[in-house]
Amino acid sequence: MSNIRRNLSAMLAGAASLTMMAGSGLTAEDAGHSNDYRTFLQGGDIRYGEIGDSYTADLVMYLAGNQFMVMEELIQDFLKKNPGIKSVYVETIPPGQILKGQILKQGQIDGKDTAMNPDIYASVNLGHLKTLKGKGIMDTYMIYIHNKLELMVAAGNPKGIKGPEDLGRDDLVQSHPNPLTEGIFKFYGSAMLKDMGIYEKVTGNAECKSCWAIEGKTWFTSRHHRETPDRIEKGEADVGIVWTTEVVEAKRHDRKIDGVAIPAPLNKADKVGYAIGTLSTGRNGGNAKTYLDYLTTDAAQKIYAGYGFVPASPEELKLRPIPE
Repeated sequence: MSNIRRNLSAMLAGAASLTMMAGSGLTAEDAGHSNDYRTFLQGGDIRYGEIGDSYTADLVMYLAGNQFMVMEELIQDFLKKNPGIKSVYVETIPPGQILKGQILKQGQIDGKDTAMNPDIYASVNLGHLKTLKGKGIMDTYMIYIHNKLELMVAAGNPKGIKGPEDLGRDDLVQSHPNPLTEGIFKFYGSAMLKDMGIYEKVTGNAECKSCWAIEGKTWFTSRHHRETPDRIEKGEADVGIVWTTEVVEAKRHDRKIDGVAIPAPLNKADKVGYAIGTLSTGRNGGNAKTYLDYLTTDAAQKIYAGYGFVPASPEELKLRPIPE
């Protein structure tokens, strides 16, 4: 696709998503939602925000949103190696939101129905896949990559944040993933704060999204991998819990962002495994299997590693039954 066509497509998709963003409490500047719904085509073309492709693409994948930055390089490599597959629709948003709002019931994006039967679903929480097993639509899974928690701060770390214990300070404005739909916080970030005994101080025990958990002190995002760096760059937040890969991605684009490492075991590196499986209700079972096979290759694992992810072991990359 020429740069002109590509930019025009992205602009149109961004305009089409304004209604959705208004409903979520986000602004056009910090959302970037067109990148969360992409259709990759043989030859390198990319369509942005074409929700109807979830019904027609040769492969449809709903994936945990925090790997959005990998998808263009990864899927284009996959397509080059599989010329019989002409189109891949990829959605990268919080996996809990996908499960509850798009697979278990009819969901909409910008007023358009989304397919309830993707070929592939991936989450950072194996419990989500267990739910699909209970519904009789997913039987096996594998772990294909790992990640860990990190603190995102402004370039140069002007607040002198040294580690996660500083989240208990009173002089910081924080931006964290919400506990309702974002697995990073629901299953990992919240556990870290509880391990340190500061969960209530940081969150006020609030359970909401796109909201102040504690007015003027702690913001809960709708999609942290887009909102948190934006809020930090604008001076609206000092620090946020993110995945290490999101700090790597921000630096790749020369954003005014730095990271502060979280030591193990608080960073949950021993817990965070990305689980993926195929749905029996999907339209493209053969293509789905081809993709899972591709994920086990050195090429795919190296692409993920290039964005800061930790590769899975050969044993983890073997399909196995979803446990009860």
